[in-house]
Order: sequence, then structure tokens, then C-alpha cells
Amino acid sequence: VQLQASGGGLVDAGAPLRLSCAASGRTKFHMGWFRQPPGKEREFVASITGTDGSTWYGDSAKGRFTISRDNAANTVYLSMNSLRPEDTAVYYCAARSISSSRDTRGYLRAREYPFWGQGTEVTVSS
Repeated sequence: VQLQASGGGLVDAGAPLRLSCAASGRTKFHMGWFRQPPGKEREFVASITGTDGSTWYGDSAKGRFTISRDNAANTVYLSMNSLRPEDTAVYYCAARSISSSRDTRGYLRAREYPFWGQGTEVTVSS
């Protein structure tokens, strides 16, 4: 699968931004968003299952970010509100194959995702 992330940019603190991640083909995957701030390690942001649409969020995203998916377009979105300078990072989307229709668990670790997009940069100015 090929993943194409888009939507990053430079925004002011407090502004919203929505990232998109389009997956090639029609196969559904479990999807996740991760980010890597400058000089720091990659961290989990949010994930959504390809089975029942259950969602999980990292602590930094809870209450401000929403992950969603459009199955018809095979696209996942990350809607970010009340952005802060500390949200500045390269945001990556990732995909994992669905092993079973009963697989509704959250995948929160980068190593659990074999497929990655190229990243889209988000810069939040104070």
C-alpha cells in the first residue's frame, strides 16, 4: 500500500488544521498518525481501526485532535484544534493490515505498522 499524507503547513497557535492520508487501492487497513517533533523521537498521536472504527489517542491529542476515516475514499483524517507550538512536528500516517474482522484493538506503537507515508510538516507559531 502507498500512503500519501497532506495538509501540513504553518499556522498560528490556537488555529485548526486537518491532515489527510490517502491509501492506495481499496483495501482497508488499521490506520495511525504519529509525529516526530524536532530533535525528538516519534510519538503516537491517534489510531483508528479498519474494522469497527474504534479510535485511540495519545495524551497530547486527547480533547483537541480527532481521527476519522472515509472508507469510500480510503482516506484517514486528523483534525487538530487549538494547536500549540509544541504540536510542531512532522506528522506521519501509517497502516497495518487487518488480520480478522474481530480485530478491534488499538495499535499504538510505531513498530506495529509496516506501511508508512512520507510525512507532512506542521509548524505552529506562537
